[in-house]
Amino acid sequence: MLKVNILGNKVSENIIRKALFLCSLIAILTTLGIFLSLLFESISFFKVVPLKNFLFGTHWNLQIPLRSDQAASSGAFGAVPLFAGTFLISLIALIIACPIGLYSAIYLSEYSTKLERKIFKPTLEILAGIPTVVYGFFAALYLAPFIKDIGQAVGLSVASESALAAGVVMGIMIIPFISSLSDDVINAVPQSLRDGSYALGATKSETVKKIILPAALPGVVSSFLLAASRAIGETMIVVMAAGLTANLTFNPLDKVTTVTVQIVTALTGDQEFDSPKTMSVFALGLLLFLVTLFLNVLALQIIKKYREKYE
Repeated sequence: MLKVNILGNKVSENIIRKALFLCSLIAILTTLGIFLSLLFESISFFKVVPLKNFLFGTHWNLQIPLRSDQAASSGAFGAVPLFAGTFLISLIALIIACPIGLYSAIYLSEYSTKLERKIFKPTLEILAGIPTVVYGFFAALYLAPFIKDIGQAVGLSVASESALAAGVVMGIMIIPFISSLSDDVINAVPQSLRDGSYALGATKSETVKKIILPAALPGVVSSFLLAASRAIGETMIVVMAAGLTANLTFNPLDKVTTVTVQIVTALTGDQEFDSPKTMSVFALGLLLFLVTLFLNVLALQIIKKYREKYE
């Protein structure tokens, strides 16, 4: 009887192991399929538009000219303004979200009472459940006009739609991602490290700064990376608060657009699949995929360098 049970357990373990391997393989093959589809279509696009013009061009215009002497006949698919706008808005969002999210996580995990945590944490995470179109309405109807009025009051030229308005609202949107993940990571730091620090005479703030945060650094970096990926991939807020203008500028008070917005714009309406306008979205997607991959590799290197192991 015991032998039958052992044999049955081994069969069950083999089935579970194979099922888990199959799930992992599906995830890997799906990612590989997405990358290859982007790559092959991008190669077709680069046969029409030179890679140099796409990577280093400073003008983006989806209107294809009929003659070579028309406007936008060269450099119409320069991706520099799109990525400049993407990184500008994402940077503003992270400047808003990272300190607020991290400090709120520190307060919830180290300073708040059980009652405060029970109230504040669910309230904070409600922000994550609000549809992005609602954030877009808030940015377009209230924040953008407010920023414009403030700018005009001090003599600044502010566009009706600006990178600052989109970045601030996007930062508010991603605060729960950083706060929730950082809170979980900080709570996972062993209590023995806190007790040892207090036993040596350290204050709570010194313990947080010199013990808890270094121990939780890999997880905190991961939360920042997730927030950055969320910001880079956001579309609706940018459409409603920053506009559709591909403008190469680093002024947060100007109109800008992002890669994801232009992908949606290029696919809007009846388009020929083999036209440069449509194929450009694959090149943009491939470049965005590579940028995201680079950020992931960089984060892994940071985590590997600063990771501390505790028993």
